[in-house]
Amino acid sequence: MKQEKVVLCGANAYEEKYYFNEKFSGIPKSIQDELRVISILFTQEVGGIFTIAFDEDGILALETAADEEDITYDEISSGLLVGEIRRKRSELLESLNLYYRVFILNEKIDTILED
Repeated sequence: MKQEKVVLCGANAYEEKYYFNEKFSGIPKSIQDELRVISILFTQEVGGIFTIAFDEDGILALETAADEEDITYDEISSGLLVGEIRRKRSELLESLNLYYRVFILNEKIDTILED
C-alpha cells in the first residue's frame, strides 16, 4: 500500500502564507530558509500555490496550481520558473531527495549510493 504525497513546504499567493512541514525540522536552518525564499518568490512572480513535495515513490516534485477564476496566474511563466529552479537548484533538490529517503523512508545510505 502506497502512502500519499508528503508536502515539504509551500507558499500560497492567495492567503499570503508559507508552510513548512515540521516533519522535516532536521533539515539545516539555512536550507529551510532557502526553501522559504524559493517558495515565496515563486508565488510573488507567477501567483497561485507552489509546493515542494515527495510523491508516493519518494520522488521530489515541484508543483504549482491556481484557482480557476485567477486571471492573473501566469501558467507559462510558472512552467519556465519550475524548470529554472530544477536547473539552478539541482544539487539542493537532489540533497532533499536523499534526506527524504534516509531520514523519512529509513532507507540505508549504502543501498542508495549503490543505485
